[in-house]
Amino acid sequence: MAQDSNLKDPIKGTVSKGSALLVTTLTAFLTPFMGSSVTIALPSIGQEFDMDAILLSWVATSYLLACTIFLLPFGRIADIYGRKRVYQWGVFLFILCSFFSAIATSATMLLVSRFFHGVAAAMIFGTGVAILTSAFPFEERGKALGINVAATYSGLSFGPFLGGFLTQQFGWRSIFITIIPLGIISLLLTYWKLKGEWAEAKGEKVDVTGTVIYSLMVIAIMYGFSLLPGRWGILLVLLGLLGIWAFVKWEHSTTSPILDIPLLANNKVFAFSNLAALIHYSATFAVGFLLSLYLQYIKGLSPQQAGFILVSQPVVMTLFSPFAGKVSDRIEPRIVASAGMSFTVIGLFLFTFITADTGLYRIILTLALLGFGFALFSSPNTNAVMSSVEKKLYGVASATLGTMRLTGNMLSMGIVTLLFSIYIGRVKVTPENALFFLRSVKVAFTIFAVLCFCGIFASLSRGNLKGSLNPPNKI
Repeated sequence: MAQDSNLKDPIKGTVSKGSALLVTTLTAFLTPFMGSSVTIALPSIGQEFDMDAILLSWVATSYLLACTIFLLPFGRIADIYGRKRVYQWGVFLFILCSFFSAIATSATMLLVSRFFHGVAAAMIFGTGVAILTSAFPFEERGKALGINVAATYSGLSFGPFLGGFLTQQFGWRSIFITIIPLGIISLLLTYWKLKGEWAEAKGEKVDVTGTVIYSLMVIAIMYGFSLLPGRWGILLVLLGLLGIWAFVKWEHSTTSPILDIPLLANNKVFAFSNLAALIHYSATFAVGFLLSLYLQYIKGLSPQQAGFILVSQPVVMTLFSPFAGKVSDRIEPRIVASAGMSFTVIGLFLFTFITADTGLYRIILTLALLGFGFALFSSPNTNAVMSSVEKKLYGVASATLGTMRLTGNMLSMGIVTLLFSIYIGRVKVTPENALFFLRSVKVAFTIFAVLCFCGIFASLSRGNLKGSLNPPNKI
């Protein structure tokens, strides 16, 4: 079976591994390309809409918030009603939101469009890896996921460079205009190439109550972060933490949970791999956001120049991710992933010494080190998560991992928003408050380094994947 180019589809016959890899890899490129392009354009967006530092952070955070809220529900919906169906609607909505972002006439319109961009991305993230995992046998899965992760990092690589070029030459709206035809190509390929359907949990119910509790919990925590250290901020964060307790209690009691608590409790590899992902992304996502502002506001670089600097991290990720995924097919993923987190810690620690006079070559080398650590961590960790569950849970597993990643991204931005509130306040970043901005950046990198160091132990604690697999995992 491992040598066959086609695998038996559970519903409609035969599905090509190559087609599944092509379709999912294209959207794996497209969504991070959009995200990293927009990051480099933030100063230009802020200038046009007269946005302060905190509101500007919500251009990225609103997208992440929607992704985090809807990823788990759509993962579950995909398992029940069909992964390809949810995937296709996600790509369509992504195209539509790109159009409305391109014609945004106010900060409010842009933020709303970005929120629904996040909803679309959740539909894609919650199904793409699950489709890929369904199509490939266990012994080839690490390599396939490595290629998929490399596509993600390729999107991150081209994003800053092309985003900076487009912003400088044609304005920030051109980024969203460019995404529209790429999205249309992706949608057409999905209909043309991706045959068959996957819905191993067909007939089961969607946990609506759990979804509502989960959504309100995430909104309360993230919006509360932006209002700290004020009274309402503290109250909302506390309500969000109370929501976590209510959500876990409800998920334990319902028959069709959106988050499989027993799976987390009883599957050590799955639980600690997801925890490692949560910590790693919490410690790294805001790096691009902070350095984009730093390079343009403090160093005075143009968007195109800043993008050229920031591209060094995802380029290294792209080069080493397939290698890391392939290695994780032979060596325990926890060893490769933990080594990656160690390199990430070193990179974050070096950034704690950043000043207005830090040389650009030091920033490039440190970003490259972060990229190498990220490559060693990501695809082996994904391989560990997806290979530790049975086939009918692929959608849930993919969505859970995606939720950990996006929750980590959101918490990373939440930490930055909190630090901006404390050190800068609701003002634009200008030469007059550059010192306060730099102070918040240094504190952020210190927090991230400590957080990622703790994550190494979570990664090492997951145990051995190859000794814990159940027979259903091997297809």
